[in-house]
Amino acid sequence: MKPIIAAAALVLIAGSALAQSMTTTRTVTTTTIAPAEETQMHDYIVQEHYPVVPPPPGFTVSTGAVVPQSIELYTFPAERHWNYEYATIGDQTVLVDPHTREVVHIFH
Repeated sequence: MKPIIAAAALVLIAGSALAQSMTTTRTVTTTTIAPAEETQMHDYIVQEHYPVVPPPPGFTVSTGAVVPQSIELYTFPAERHWNYEYATIGDQTVLVDPHTREVVHIFH
């Protein structure tokens, strides 16, 4: 009888550990941009005047949100060494990590 109880306890413990290991977490990284650099980026974006796109259904602009593939991202000049792309979605211009397509900054 004891081996059956021990086996049942082991199964419960293993199941609990498996359930915990299957839990996923999402980390949102905050990107800090110096005010002067933000101004330069904003001035460049205004100068280029790319079209504003309406937000796709179900998409809300927020830091960490993944920009859908249907939205075209624009690049900054290579000499600026800004490793981001941008888009204006609705009434908000966002800075995007081109590798993950995550919004890292919202211009205000």
